[in-house]
Amino acid sequence: MSPFRIDDLARRLFESVPPALRSVQHDLESNFRAVLRANLGRLDLVTRDEFDAQTKVLERTRARLEALEARLRALEEREGLNTESSPPPESGDSPGN
Repeated sequence: MSPFRIDDLARRLFESVPPALRSVQHDLESNFRAVLRANLGRLDLVTRDEFDAQTKVLERTRARLEALEARLRALEEREGLNTESSPPPESGDSPGN
């Protein structure tokens, strides 16, 4: 998480503190930042840019898979090898031989 967002969260937390405790503002802000960084650092987070990049990779991969599936269906239809209705290939080893 960016330092800006952590500072923003720390500021919001500080604003929720009662006015009587605001005299220790600097210490509270430092503690809020430290706690937020420590706990957020343990999470398995990615940046929005990385997430968007991986989403694009997945979209391209999905499109390529769909194109390959369409090509395979076309080849199977052209060759008459519809895998759902074709009999299994015969082998030379039969139980009666």
